[in-house]
Amino acid sequence: MQSGEAGTPVSAICQAYPDRVEVRGRDLSGELMGNVSFTGYFHLLVTGREATDEQRYFLDLLLVAIAEHGMMPTNVAARMTLAADPGSLQGAVAAGLLGAGPVILGTSELCARLLEEAQARVVTGEAPAEVAREMAGAIRSTGGRAPGFGHPVHRPLDPRAERILEVADARGASGAHVALAREFRGAVAEAWGRPLTMNVSMPIAAVTLDLGFPPSMAKAIPLLARTAGLLAHLMEEQQHPTGFAMAAAAEHAVTYEPAAE
Repeated sequence: MQSGEAGTPVSAICQAYPDRVEVRGRDLSGELMGNVSFTGYFHLLVTGREATDEQRYFLDLLLVAIAEHGMMPTNVAARMTLAADPGSLQGAVAAGLLGAGPVILGTSELCARLLEEAQARVVTGEAPAEVAREMAGAIRSTGGRAPGFGHPVHRPLDPRAERILEVADARGASGAHVALAREFRGAVAEAWGRPLTMNVSMPIAAVTLDLGFPPSMAKAIPLLARTAGLLAHLMEEQQHPTGFAMAAAAEHAVTYEPAAE
C-alpha cells in the first residue's frame, strides 16, 4: 500500500560505482579527499553546495562551541549503555543522541523558527524591537518557555553565546537575525520581569540563518557536534569506567516509597 504521491525515488547525495564514489556530483577520491575539510564536506553533504570561507569558518566555530558540556544526561546515558554492553559503541552513541532533545542539547531549531517568523514580520515593515516584544509577550502569556533563553549553570551570561556574537560582529557576519536575537534578549527580560541568560542555542540559530544556511542546519550542527563529544566520553569510559558508578549513584539518590493503597 503506497502512502503519499507516486513518483520516481531519487537521491542526489551519493552513488558508489565499481571504480569510484560520487558525492553530490563530485568524485570522492579524485576531487574531495585531501582537498576539503570535514566541515566543508559536511556542508556539501547537507546542502549540496560548497561552503564559502565564512560558512566554513563559522561551522567550525559552532561545532566547537556545542560539542561538549560535561556530564550531561546524554553523556551519562551513553556511558551507562556502554557499561551494560561494552561491545556496542554504536549503540551507546545512539543512546546518547536519542536523548539530545531541546531540554539537553539546546533549542537551536526552535530559535531558528522564532527568528524566521520574526524576520518575516520585519520584512513587511514592522519594527524589530516591537516584533520581539510582541512575540516574547505572547510566549510568556501562554506559559511557554522562550527558546534560547535560560540556563541552569551559566548566569548571567553564557560565555559560548557571547563569544559567537563577538566573533560574528568582528567578522561582519552579524545580520538581521543576529540583530533580532539581541532584540529578543531585551524583550524576554521585559516579559519575564528579569534578565534571562541568552544561551548558546540562540546565536547558533541567528548566525546560521544570517550566513544563508538552511534552517535545518540549526539542529544538524548540534547533533554532529555532540556526536564528537559522545565519542570522547565513550573512549574515556572504555579506559576509566564510570557507568556502573553512575548507576549506583542513581540507586542511592532515589528513595523507594511504595505507593499507598
